[in-house]
Amino acid sequence: MDWNIENSYTEKGFHIICGTDEAGRGPLCGNVVAGACILPAGIVLERLNDSKKLTEKRRDALYELIVENAISWAVAEATPAEIDEYNILNASQLAMRRAVAKLSPTPDLVLVDGNVARDFPIHAVPLVGGDALSPSIAAASILAKVTRDRQLYELDKIYPTLGLAAHKGYPTKAHYAALKEYIAENGEIPTIYRRSFLKNLDEK
Repeated sequence: MDWNIENSYTEKGFHIICGTDEAGRGPLCGNVVAGACILPAGIVLERLNDSKKLTEKRRDALYELIVENAISWAVAEATPAEIDEYNILNASQLAMRRAVAKLSPTPDLVLVDGNVARDFPIHAVPLVGGDALSPSIAAASILAKVTRDRQLYELDKIYPTLGLAAHKGYPTKAHYAALKEYIAENGEIPTIYRRSFLKNLDEK
């Protein structure tokens, strides 16, 4: 992964460039988590890539390298209730804006993974597939993914019968079965769930 994208914006006069990305748009439960990161220009982090293309062990190792070497980094989230209220796209954008707002120094350009960059208070550019093209976005994606996975491991301790550590909240057959059993036994859907994602639960 090279620095061509960041360098092209530096040549246009942008000096503090951050990347942002989210993890957890697809799962039935848990927060959608965003990472934001300003890396030293040109830094090489071995095997840095889109978090989805890395093993958990490699993500964890890169997470530590990013935290140690970043000029600034942050994570933020939007809750299941916010996802239900605003929809997952808007909640993801909200989480990314929250993460970027935590950075210091304040960036003058945000590279946003995907095809939407909505309501950022500073100049923001969407970049489809950015987590495989931009080191700044790739670093943000790892921060988001590792943070969210760690949240799911903690939730697994609270709800051990749901299997959250294994499927990370994604809509697997085993997850639906475990959730239905939980509801049957407890009479309610846990508050960690995105109710808007469960409209067709009876059909699963």
